[in-house]
Amino acid sequence: MSRSVTGSERSTAPDGFIGRNADDARLLHEVHPPDWVNPTPKGRYHLVVVGAGTGGLVTAAAAAGLGARVALVERHLMGGDCLNVGCVPSKAIIRAARAWSDARTGDKRFGAPACADDGDFAFVMDRMRRLRAQLSPIDGAARFTALGVDVFLGQARFVDGDAVEVDGQRLAFRKAVIATGARPTVPDIPGMQHFAYHTNETIFGLTSRPGHLAVVGAGPIGCELAQAFARLGTTVTLVDRGSRVLPREVADASAVVEQRLLSDGVRVWHTAEVQRVEGKGSGGTLHVRHAAQDKSIECDALLVATGRVPNVDGLGLEAAGVRAHDEHGVTVDDRLRTTNRRIYAVGDVCSARKFTHSADFQARLVVRNALFFGRGRASDLITPRVTYTSPEVAQVGLTPDQAHQDHQDTDLIRVAMHDVDRAVLDGETEGFCEFVLARGTDRILGATLVGEHAGETIGEVALAMTAKLGLGAIGRTMHPYPTQGEVLRKAADAWQRRKLTPRVKALFLSYFKWLG
Repeated sequence: MSRSVTGSERSTAPDGFIGRNADDARLLHEVHPPDWVNPTPKGRYHLVVVGAGTGGLVTAAAAAGLGARVALVERHLMGGDCLNVGCVPSKAIIRAARAWSDARTGDKRFGAPACADDGDFAFVMDRMRRLRAQLSPIDGAARFTALGVDVFLGQARFVDGDAVEVDGQRLAFRKAVIATGARPTVPDIPGMQHFAYHTNETIFGLTSRPGHLAVVGAGPIGCELAQAFARLGTTVTLVDRGSRVLPREVADASAVVEQRLLSDGVRVWHTAEVQRVEGKGSGGTLHVRHAAQDKSIECDALLVATGRVPNVDGLGLEAAGVRAHDEHGVTVDDRLRTTNRRIYAVGDVCSARKFTHSADFQARLVVRNALFFGRGRASDLITPRVTYTSPEVAQVGLTPDQAHQDHQDTDLIRVAMHDVDRAVLDGETEGFCEFVLARGTDRILGATLVGEHAGETIGEVALAMTAKLGLGAIGRTMHPYPTQGEVLRKAADAWQRRKLTPRVKALFLSYFKWLG
C-alpha cells in the first residue's frame, strides 16, 4: 500500500525551499508573486489550461501565440516540478557531484593534483538555488502575461462541462486542458507520520549535508540522488524492494549503473522491505527485512523515491464528466481527449511516460487537436528517456524483452563503449550501445545507450526513428572523430558486416577472380 503526500504533509512541500535566501525570493516573485491579482475573465476562452508545469506552459504559450484567447490556472508554483523540484535542481546537484568525484579521482586517473578538501556542500545548494532562480523568468507569471495569457493563481475546479471556477470567478471555455502533473507517493509504513522524511519536493531544501542518507526506491530518482549525495560525501544506503536497480531498463544497463553506485560508496540492499521507522524529526531508524534477516539502518535523513501519483484531487472532474482511474490518472484516448470531448489532458496527469519532454510534445499535439481539428496521435510520438546517473542510461522505443512480448522477430546489434576511441581517451569505457532491429532489416525498433554522454546521443536515434530512417542511414552519416557519438556509427558498421553472409562473400570472391 502507498499513499500520496497530501494535506498538512504537503504544507512545506515544495514551499520548504521558499524564502531561505534572496534567490528563493526571486524565484517566488516569478512563479507565484505574493502580490498577484487575478485578472477579470474575458468572456468565453478558446482554451483554459489547468496547471502551469511544462505541459500547461507549452500549451498556453503555443495557443496564445496563434491568437487564441487563453487562461492559465496554477494553484502553486508556475514551472511545476521540472523547474522547482525536479529536472533543474537535480541536474545542478548532479553536475556538482560529478565535479567532486572528478576532483577526488583525478590524481589516480589523470595525474591531476590530489584533492584532500572535503568540499562545500552549502555552496552546491546555493549554486542550485541561484541557477533555478535565474531560469525562473522563462516560466514566470509576468512572461506569460506578456504573451497574452490570462494567468490565474489559485485552485481550479470544474463546475460544469464547459467551465472552471478559480477564486470565485467562473472561466467559461470552448476547450480545456488538464495539465496538473503528479506528486510523490509514500509507502504506508508504520511510524512514517512521525518522521520528517524527504521526497523530491523537499530534498532540495537541504542546506547542510546529511551524515547518513537512506534512500527508499531504486528507480531513476532514487539512483540519481543516491549517487549524487554519495559523491558529495554523504554515507548512502539504497533500500530496494526489487532484485536490481532501474528495473525498467535492460538488465545489463542496470548492472553497469549498480556497479558504479557501489564504487561511489552507495550501499545497495535488494529485496529489502522497510517494516517500520522510528524517530522524530529528520533522524531515526529504519527497521528492514533484508536477506531473510531483520536489520536496522540509522540515518539522519530519509529520501522516499517510490513513485508518483497523478494530481486529480479537488479538480471537480465528476462535474465536468471527466473519468479518472488509479494508475495513470485522467483517462484519455490516443488524441489526448478525455471522456468529455471538450477537455483534453497532457503530461504526468494522464500519461505513463512522466517526462518533461513528453509533456512538451503532448502539449504541441493537443493545441493542434483541440483548436484546429487536428488528428495527431500520442502513440505516434517517439519518446526517449534518460536516467542521469554516471554513466547515464538512455532508451528509446522497444527493449528486447518488450519486442519479444509484442511477438516481433528481432536482431540485436551491440557495441561496447570500450571499442569507441574517444571513450577510451576519456577514461569512460563503462557501458554499451544496443539496437533492436526488425529481423533481417535495418528498421530501428528501439535502442539502449549506457555511457557518460548517453543522454546527449540518444536524440540522434530518436530522430532516425521519427523520420523512419534505418540504422543504415546513421551509418551513411559522417560523424566527427573522435566523439563518443561514434558508437552509433560503429553499430551501423556492425550491422553492415552482418549482411556479408558466406553466400554474399562467395559472390564477391567470384567477382574479384573474374576481374583478375
